[in-house]
Amino acid sequence: MLISQLSTNNICRQFSHWHIFTLAYFHIGILTHLKSTLLFFACAGIFVACSVKYSFTGASISPDIKTFSVAYVQNNAAVKNAALSDIITEGLKDKMRSSTGLTLVSAGGDLQFEGAITDYTTTFQGVTASQVAAQYRFTISVRMSFTNTKDETKNFNKTFTQFRDYPVTESFASLEDGLIRQITEDIIDEIFMSAVANW
Repeated sequence: MLISQLSTNNICRQFSHWHIFTLAYFHIGILTHLKSTLLFFACAGIFVACSVKYSFTGASISPDIKTFSVAYVQNNAAVKNAALSDIITEGLKDKMRSSTGLTLVSAGGDLQFEGAITDYTTTFQGVTASQVAAQYRFTISVRMSFTNTKDETKNFNKTFTQFRDYPVTESFASLEDGLIRQITEDIIDEIFMSAVANW
């Protein structure tokens, strides 16, 4: 009886040792896996940070780009709005500052914008099948030259055009400021995305 009890105690001690060893091995395995996973993501984060700077606006900018400049946007349209050049020039500066974190310089930035307003017109659109009243179309176009001094393959020189339609029963003078705000915001967004998105 005593021998049987001793054997049972030995088995229990051996099982307890085996159980402790198994748990220790299991925890070590988890910790090793976690360390490997954290190391992988840390390395991936370092690689991304070193190669491209990202923002929540869709911009992806090379880390060697630090500054940008926006030349005053000239107004070459046949019909001129006195405030339009300022609106587009300052709007583009604000967009770049707030969305990229780059430093604005007066001239010679790593990214350079130079452009002119080429169209500012209102045209009669008539009535289409989906409309019950005739409309006018208000259009603004801006020719923009973009230079990336670090990568000339990103350079472009193209025209950005946006418009808004409004009923002929409405006075353009009463709508003009609001329409300008909407259109210029869209044009600035287009210029911004063309310059710094999807690199």
